[in-house]
Amino acid sequence: MKDWDKIAAQRPIPGFVGKVMHSDSMSFVLWEISAGALLPEHSHVHEQVVHMLDGEFQLTVGSSTERLSRGQVAAIPSNARHSGRALTDCRILDAFSPVREDYRNGLTSNIISGGAKE
Repeated sequence: MKDWDKIAAQRPIPGFVGKVMHSDSMSFVLWEISAGALLPEHSHVHEQVVHMLDGEFQLTVGSSTERLSRGQVAAIPSNARHSGRALTDCRILDAFSPVREDYRNGLTSNIISGGAKE
């Protein structure tokens, strides 16, 4: 068992504070996101599931934009270009499969913004 309260918070880009944990086959990030914060467009080989815990977030996947709110879940396919914007303060739990090896050494702006190649 792991405890989110014992994981150090990281600030990879303005408005995003995340805590990362890994299982054998998945990675998880618990985000606290400030209203107005922007997630730059990027893609990765990992399938991603976005679970809205609190707040409202505008998520664009490819050419489709959706407004997500508390309790909603969105799946982002592998290699899909995606971006977003926090419409309010948000708490989001992201799950990735397979493991985000690039997150093992910490969340960085280069990884989050899509600058790192996998």
